[in-house]
Amino acid sequence: MKKVRNKFVLYAMIAIFVLITVLLFVINAISFTMAGEDADKLTQMIEEGHGTLRRAKGENDFDFRKKIGPMGPDSPEMNSSIRYFTVEFDKDEDYKARLVAFQISAISEEEAKSWARDLLGQKTGWTKTTYRYRVYQEDGKIYVTVVDQGRELLASYRILIISVCGEVAVMILSFILLMVMGKKAFKPLEEADRKQKKFIASIENEFKLPLTIINANTEIMEKEGGQSEYIHSINKQVKKMTGLVKDLGSLGIVNEKKLTIANINLSNILSAALDYRKPKFDEKNITLEHDIVPDIMVDGDEETIKKVVNELIDNAVKFSESKASFVLKRKNDRVTIIQTNDTGLANGNIDQIFDRFSTLENAKGKEGRGLGLSYVKDVIKAHNGRLSAKVTNGIFTLQIDL
Repeated sequence: MKKVRNKFVLYAMIAIFVLITVLLFVINAISFTMAGEDADKLTQMIEEGHGTLRRAKGENDFDFRKKIGPMGPDSPEMNSSIRYFTVEFDKDEDYKARLVAFQISAISEEEAKSWARDLLGQKTGWTKTTYRYRVYQEDGKIYVTVVDQGRELLASYRILIISVCGEVAVMILSFILLMVMGKKAFKPLEEADRKQKKFIASIENEFKLPLTIINANTEIMEKEGGQSEYIHSINKQVKKMTGLVKDLGSLGIVNEKKLTIANINLSNILSAALDYRKPKFDEKNITLEHDIVPDIMVDGDEETIKKVVNELIDNAVKFSESKASFVLKRKNDRVTIIQTNDTGLANGNIDQIFDRFSTLENAKGKEGRGLGLSYVKDVIKAHNGRLSAKVTNGIFTLQIDL
């Protein structure tokens, strides 16, 4: 249950991070886009003023003020403080440079001419991070206007810094809140899980003794009176109940047992298990095929991995109609086990078979309590693996990636 709680916190943190990141990205993108639009509006006005920030020919002061508006970086109150320069290049005189306007103190006039020359062939954009430029032609001459927007971009950069710091703070606070709230929210579930494990352990212990006594008594009865239909029936039911108790005991074994991780030969384990069960397949006229790459080594708990392999083989024996196959291979950095068999099931994803006490339609009338694949899932998850199941064209496929 602790793992489930930790996964909940992880997924919640990822969701919060993605949502906040997208929101802040949109806000900052709009902020910088608006700053760029303001800068383009300013350079366009300078173009209309033939390289300087002034009224066009025939335009009165009222129309000029109405066009640029009362606010923004191009407002009348800020005209005198705008930092820009415009360089004119004459095509007929081998692109001779001449300053049309120079209202900037961060660079010299020669630096402005050299800078403008580097921008020839461009149209508009940002240069040296905070400078907006526009290149345009008029009367056979080329003009390059560069406007310093550092002061105007300062607000956008401040929003960006605040956004990053705010996101970090929100993520830290969210993590703390999720840990505290998650612990409280999962407390009833953890208590229920604890009671379930206690109940299962109690049931296992309570059933073991009477089943042992019944089994011993039937053996005595068989020795004294010989085999009979009633004794056979008792033995059959005792065996069934013993298997159920064993399965119940295995439900919590992965969580409670500390796995002994070692480098094991999975190829040998699977090959030996298939050889041992081969008569079972032959008895039911099931064709068994296998493609096992030799000497595939994995890090895992040998005892539980063997139980997983045996469970897969038992399922293949139980539910195959005429054919079953096992494939063991290494793909990239993962080891893959693929078990397939023909079945009458409908197509689709059937991952619910990994749930406890869950069975499919083809399990009717067959022995089984829906606990085996649940155990397989717990073991594979404990080994940081993945598993899935599906039915395609009547073929059941179970895949495990370790």
